[in-house]
Amino acid sequence: MTKTEAKTRSELVDLQLALAGWNVKDHTQVVEEFDIITALPNGVVEPKTPYEGHQFSDYVLLGKDGKPLAVVEAKRTSKDAALGREQAKQYCYNIQKQIGGELPFCFYTNGHQLYFWDLENAPPRKIVGFPTRDDLERFTYIRRNRKPLTQELINTAIAGRDYQIRAIRSVLEGIEQKKREFLLVMATGTGKTRTCIALTDALMRAGHAEKVLFLVDRIALREQALAAFKEHMPNEPRWPNVGEKLIAKDRRIYVATYPTMLNIIRDDTQHLSPHFFDFIVVDESHRSIYNTFGEVLSYFKTITLGLTATPTDIIDHNTFELFHCEDGIPTFAYTYEEAVNNVPPYLCNFQVMKIQTKFQMEGISKRTISLEDQKKLILQGKEVEDINFEGTQLEKQVVNKGTNTLIVREFMEEAIKDGNGVLPGKTIFFCATKAHARRIEEIFDKLYPQYHGELAKVLVSDDPRVYGKGGLLDQFTNNDMPRIAISVDMLDTGIDVREIVNLVFAKPVYSYTKFWQMVGRGTRLLETNKPKPWCLEKDVFLIIDCWDNFEYFKLNPKGKELKPQLALPVKLVSLRLDKIEAANDTGHADIAASEVAKLRAQIAALPQNSVVIKEAAAALARLKDNNFWLPLNHDKLEFLRAEIKPLFRTVSEADFKAMRFERDVLEYSLAVLREEKAQAEILQEGIVEQISELPLSVPFVKLEEELIRAAQATLFWNKANEGSFDELIIKLGPLMKFREQNTGQEQMHLDLVDELHKKEWVEFGPQNEAVSVTRYREMVENLIAELTEHNSVLKKIKNGEMVSAEEANELAELLHEEHPNITEDLLRQVYKNRKARFIQFMRHILGIEVLRSFPDEVSSAFEQFIRSHTTLTSRQLEFLNLLKNFIIDREKLEKKDLISAPFTVLHPQGIRGVFNPTEINEILQLAQALAA
Repeated sequence: MTKTEAKTRSELVDLQLALAGWNVKDHTQVVEEFDIITALPNGVVEPKTPYEGHQFSDYVLLGKDGKPLAVVEAKRTSKDAALGREQAKQYCYNIQKQIGGELPFCFYTNGHQLYFWDLENAPPRKIVGFPTRDDLERFTYIRRNRKPLTQELINTAIAGRDYQIRAIRSVLEGIEQKKREFLLVMATGTGKTRTCIALTDALMRAGHAEKVLFLVDRIALREQALAAFKEHMPNEPRWPNVGEKLIAKDRRIYVATYPTMLNIIRDDTQHLSPHFFDFIVVDESHRSIYNTFGEVLSYFKTITLGLTATPTDIIDHNTFELFHCEDGIPTFAYTYEEAVNNVPPYLCNFQVMKIQTKFQMEGISKRTISLEDQKKLILQGKEVEDINFEGTQLEKQVVNKGTNTLIVREFMEEAIKDGNGVLPGKTIFFCATKAHARRIEEIFDKLYPQYHGELAKVLVSDDPRVYGKGGLLDQFTNNDMPRIAISVDMLDTGIDVREIVNLVFAKPVYSYTKFWQMVGRGTRLLETNKPKPWCLEKDVFLIIDCWDNFEYFKLNPKGKELKPQLALPVKLVSLRLDKIEAANDTGHADIAASEVAKLRAQIAALPQNSVVIKEAAAALARLKDNNFWLPLNHDKLEFLRAEIKPLFRTVSEADFKAMRFERDVLEYSLAVLREEKAQAEILQEGIVEQISELPLSVPFVKLEEELIRAAQATLFWNKANEGSFDELIIKLGPLMKFREQNTGQEQMHLDLVDELHKKEWVEFGPQNEAVSVTRYREMVENLIAELTEHNSVLKKIKNGEMVSAEEANELAELLHEEHPNITEDLLRQVYKNRKARFIQFMRHILGIEVLRSFPDEVSSAFEQFIRSHTTLTSRQLEFLNLLKNFIIDREKLEKKDLISAPFTVLHPQGIRGVFNPTEINEILQLAQALAA
């Protein structure tokens, strides 16, 4: 039903303004039919009518000083809101001409769709609600006082690495170009949070943002982010403080989980304006934020930055679409390979040890169980012939204590240890289930009782003991014990503990994204200024892979493709629409009418505070007219499928067990209607099974005993009609939460001795040779330390005495024959210094002389140059990074190189197209000094 412009204003626009705190009856806040005096047409001296020389704006919103802040132009609901666009713009300019001061903000609407236009600053954009007076005054202040972002200094004390500066510059330049969505792809451990804090700091200092929201997907990550903001921006007030539940509107930094923010924007009692934030950071934005939690981003349509560690080629297309990255190219990307290969490295490389047991490889059966264990099983009254499991069924259909024990023992033997060489360093054990995690914990306690149950602890998200100061996660991060965190999903992503040196994959992983996030738990290097006694050095970390995960991802680079699933409320509505259509087509008008009534009740129950529902106001308004439903033809059904059905993804507060039962009964009734007997029989069996699992020992269930018993008989289904189906749904649906579900095959618990089938090192990672290089250095340094005790030449070097050429050659020959084979060329490669001589390496190894590698020298010089030139653009930073790597690789540079490839990739004129002459001279001096 369409409304006149007057009704649109009184019944829709007035209410929307009231929701944002504007009282249309208070003339100090809102003036309706605001009189704008305009010039008379050429040649006209006196107005011919009372309206000539006047324009009347539907609404003008006033500031606290009584001056116009915004113009609102309203059209009737049947008109396109855009018809008011030019009219509203004209009003804004004419008001400024008449009154002076600043240009008002521009809004135009048809009651269902609302657009905001910051004239001369940005194109119009659709929004979900009006700003409050405070919002508009904040917008005005920002517009008046903001500084150019291209010149804004970046606080390098927060994020000073070259790639972090480049990432920040990319976003700042994008904001200057009026872009509103950005995506940073940065490997785990490269400082995404610090980069965002430095970016937030720059935006606030430049006057572009006053209120910032940092969204995360778990409580532990919220605590981590709050601590980081407290450390790097200590003077900015943050929300929440400890114990705060209700939103406080007087802070500048807000950190929240998606569910928390979703509840706030749907809560009438603590209304939060959709314009409350100036900048939003979406952490781990590869995760499933597109359904329910996408609503948060749709509500706050402000400048948004997505963060992800997922490699660019694996990122879901939805992520790129959400942040408007065309052709799958993020705003900025920095990979794990780049971080590890940097000199010095920004991330830690890893070694992989593959461990597999006999039962994992060959299964558990009479053929693989030892004779001794077979005797034990017989004594326990078990039939050995009945035990027959595949290796892949471990921790699913069968649990074998011996397999878990073997994995724990192998870990304790092979793990990277602390400085004392006794206890493993900080470790995460990734387990399949909570029960699996508890079993692993029990094995640690039993095998190593001397640590009094403190060595290994289970950390799962639903355990309240995990969180807060002194909680298990805090203990694992900041205390000597526990050394081993046994995790089920909770520690797979986002947790930042730099001292982790071991990861144990005690479960198979099928998601490539998740797998590399799990690997990312160990990639962070230590902070030299914050040493912890249980981990004083870390140049590599160990992954013990018990389930061949690395091999799986070599064969399946993107992992297992998961099919998108329809949300249960959406599926229920879809079935109901199918049933209405089938009833209409088969002449069952009574059934169609009954289902239409149920559908209308479902539509009425949609969460009205959801932004998704608000944005669909025009479509939903059509349904309020009874004529829409009479008759409900195929075109209208298609409209319901296309426009209304998807809205049910917003349903989050419901009895989903009852809904699942209703779906099954509805699907059965549809099969009966379509005369699909085979399908109906299958569905009937499933429904009867669910009913049979209702426990009559529960008083509520006992009340429906007669119906429960009847519904399990064939007679009931032979006579069942629409009334019977409704009775089942109404009476038994709410009882489904009491079901004693039979999980099928019971899990068999065994305690059989397992044995090691395979243990091997796997070269993996961005540099296959990195493992052997690290080992080689250790072996060289250990050998020279040993030889120094009885070798006269090494003693002379250690004492700082001169060594003759003959003695140097004699030492070189000796080391060449030793294991490992030591040559000057290998030492140059390992210590990354192509110019140093043999004796210089010996002096370096013995600690007499610090031998700075050429890459170290170059990197340090470029870092210093970037720090002293803080207004460099992202393209200039990219050029410098390319130049740094060019010099490291070639060790020489000529002027002509700078106007040739690879530098012409960034600009056809090379350096001349990126820097001005003064800057070029500075860069040439730097480069020539290094490459001399």
